[in-house]
Amino acid sequence: MSAVAEIPVPNASPVPQPALSQRWTAMDRGQRLRWGALAALLVVAVAAAAMFYRQPEYKVLFSGLNDKDGGAIVAQLSQMNVPYRYTEGGGAILIPSERVHDVRLKLATQGLPKGSVTGFELMENSKFGITQFQERLNFQRGLEGELTRSIQALAAVQSARVHLALPNQNGFFREQQKPSASVLLSLHPGRVLDRAQIAGIVHLVASSVPEMSPTAVSVLDDSGKLLSQSPDNNSAIELQQLAYTQQIEQQYVRRILEILEPVVGKNNVKAQVSAEMDFSQTELTSEQHRPNQTADAGVVRSQQVVESTGEQKPPQPTGIPGATSNQPPQNATAAINGANPAPQAADGQNAVRSASKRESITNYEVDKTVRHTRGSTGSIKRLTAAVVINTPAVAAAAPAGADPAAAAAAAAAARAAAAKQQEQLLALVRETVGYSSDRGDSVNVVSTPFVQDEAPPELPLWRQPEVQAMARSLGIPIGLALFGAIVLLGLVRPMIKNRKGNAVGGQLNAIEGDALDRPALPAPSTELSPTQEQQRLEQARQLAKQNPIAVANIVKTWINGEAAS
Repeated sequence: MSAVAEIPVPNASPVPQPALSQRWTAMDRGQRLRWGALAALLVVAVAAAAMFYRQPEYKVLFSGLNDKDGGAIVAQLSQMNVPYRYTEGGGAILIPSERVHDVRLKLATQGLPKGSVTGFELMENSKFGITQFQERLNFQRGLEGELTRSIQALAAVQSARVHLALPNQNGFFREQQKPSASVLLSLHPGRVLDRAQIAGIVHLVASSVPEMSPTAVSVLDDSGKLLSQSPDNNSAIELQQLAYTQQIEQQYVRRILEILEPVVGKNNVKAQVSAEMDFSQTELTSEQHRPNQTADAGVVRSQQVVESTGEQKPPQPTGIPGATSNQPPQNATAAINGANPAPQAADGQNAVRSASKRESITNYEVDKTVRHTRGSTGSIKRLTAAVVINTPAVAAAAPAGADPAAAAAAAAAARAAAAKQQEQLLALVRETVGYSSDRGDSVNVVSTPFVQDEAPPELPLWRQPEVQAMARSLGIPIGLALFGAIVLLGLVRPMIKNRKGNAVGGQLNAIEGDALDRPALPAPSTELSPTQEQQRLEQARQLAKQNPIAVANIVKTWINGEAAS
């Protein structure tokens, strides 16, 4: 073993770095392939990022266009140098989102899209010399177009067609025919029209044409189904009555569940209520006359008093003409005190008499009662309720070693408690629904264990829709991250290691090539004491720590089998 002394190495001047071409020439084939693949990947990544960020976002310009309007719009977009795309099926035209509003306004100034429906603007292009038949036909087409536009404004209607039958009117009123109309509707997928909307379409068409009755309007869908109702509104009334009955039944069911669920627990009670409603309308008018009970109770309605006083002329002579009847009346005599003397009758026939007359008529009000009663519609005629309560099933057999008498007594007590509880729940339900025996209501409460449905088999984790959706959303980012890690660990890291190894080897070669005077230590004696041997080892350790390059050079020389200089 040869030892060297610690020799301070002076700082060498920096070695000039070789050019890029020299470095490329100095690389082996594997290093060149790795650097080439890395450069190609960087170029592809930069190009993809540039294309992704520079690609504009497209939005819908117009949708639901016919071929004529679509071709005209595409031609205008080509003249305006606006990029466009079609959706699948050609149902919509897409352009960059930042130019949507600008292009719409520019196309609107050119009257695009014109649309397949033509309204009263058809009358603006009337030619000179048009006949009356053509003018009437253009008016009918314009009216059909305006009605079509109005119907298509509904949210559920995708397209519509209106056909009007306007007969020619003549001078004979009895022979005039009434106009009629037909409407064909095409609805959006998943949309429906209720009866109120259909009635609105019917009245819209009927109100737009003079002397058209709503009964003369027919509304059909694209499958040929008649949607308009007949003039009889009995079906609509029946539907309203059915909806009201269902609402009453659901209200009673909710009341039963709200009162029983806190007692027996949620999902442990089921209830159904059937209500028999009375929608008949009755009107009753009654008039009663009763005599007055007492004179004071009578009410005077009217009273009339007639009183007359006057002289009564003597009666005309009657009887057989003779001397007695032809006698003149006697001379009148006046009373001394001025009193009117009683007239003296001549033979009781020719005397003047005074007469007075008094008549009194009193009318009383008759005791009269008039009642007008109208029965309410939608009253409950009869109510039926059925309630089922979940009772957990218990084992009927007694445990082994138990007293049979005690088990029987316990079972009887349990049945009695269950019967008592069922009676209490029955009374509670009756009070909740307003039970009335006069109406013939019926309420039944049954306690029985519910049948538990078997739970569907649980899907594995990788087949659950949530997991699959999350995997689709995270698949691309995770794939890019793995790709970057592979590139980093498989290409970049080996290149960096090779560069570091070449640098260290170059430094060692440079140190080895330097002609330095390395004075050797004195040769060790053949016989060394243990203390001296330890000192020499310690010196070698210190040399390796302080000058590792020189030690590495020595080790390299030993490995190569060269003689120590």
